[in-house]
Amino acid sequence: MGSLATVNELLAGSVGGAAQVLVGQPLDTVKTRAQIAPKGMFKGPMDIIMQTVRKEGFFALYKGMASPLLGIAGVNSLLFASYAAARRAVSPFGQLTLPQTALAGSMAGAANAILASPVEMFKVRMQGQYGEAGDKRLRAIASEMWKDWGFRRGVMRGYWVTVAREIPAYAGFYTAYEFSKRKFAAHYGERPLPVWALLASGSTGGIAYWLACYPLDVIKSRVQLRAVPPTGTPVQYIAAETRAILAEAGWKGLFKGLSPSLLRSIPAAASTFAAFELTREWLAGVTGV
Repeated sequence: MGSLATVNELLAGSVGGAAQVLVGQPLDTVKTRAQIAPKGMFKGPMDIIMQTVRKEGFFALYKGMASPLLGIAGVNSLLFASYAAARRAVSPFGQLTLPQTALAGSMAGAANAILASPVEMFKVRMQGQYGEAGDKRLRAIASEMWKDWGFRRGVMRGYWVTVAREIPAYAGFYTAYEFSKRKFAAHYGERPLPVWALLASGSTGGIAYWLACYPLDVIKSRVQLRAVPPTGTPVQYIAAETRAILAEAGWKGLFKGLSPSLLRSIPAAASTFAAFELTREWLAGVTGV
């Protein structure tokens, strides 16, 4: 029965992940370009949208979508299955407290980084192309990174900063998500919760996700886009990238692209967890688990 429940979590996670990518990719492109674009290239998020659409066409906002869409089944399946396992490891006695939820979320985030790191790396490198003649397709970028730098320094570039990002991000996400769900459940006493309550809870969690980790996301994107891999230990190269950002743009540089990230998180996280919860409920009805 436990293995079948895990399969349900994996399948529901895949559906939720696909919903997240399809809904959130345009603003994710805006967010990434705000983080990595040369100084002075864009005036702000709206200028990024206008220049991107004007120079590259509307579908350029979906640039880099192939990597997360192809990898999202694995990434979100791993995330949701890891969170379910972490919940059982933290406490086998039913509902977790919010601190226990934060711990389980951080454990799931650390596990999720295994697959999230290469998916993010390829996505960032696709989004870092601005419609020039020499722009490369995903297959060419993947082949180049593997050929030039290998698995650890190429495909998995930025792994440790991704781990550092995912731990507080998912601690914040799951805590806010569960808090919101419990407030709705206490007020309305409904099981299952209505779709709008799931959407609202997912949005709250998505906002908490970015507020908990955003500077680390900026650092991650820049590390993954650089022409050469970082040197030194993870602590050293994260510190070096932080100093470079501060020298270029001050503290504001660590929060470039935050507004489109927060705007993206509302529909993206809402659709992710509504799709996940509804799919899991449907599968539970079909399988009896």
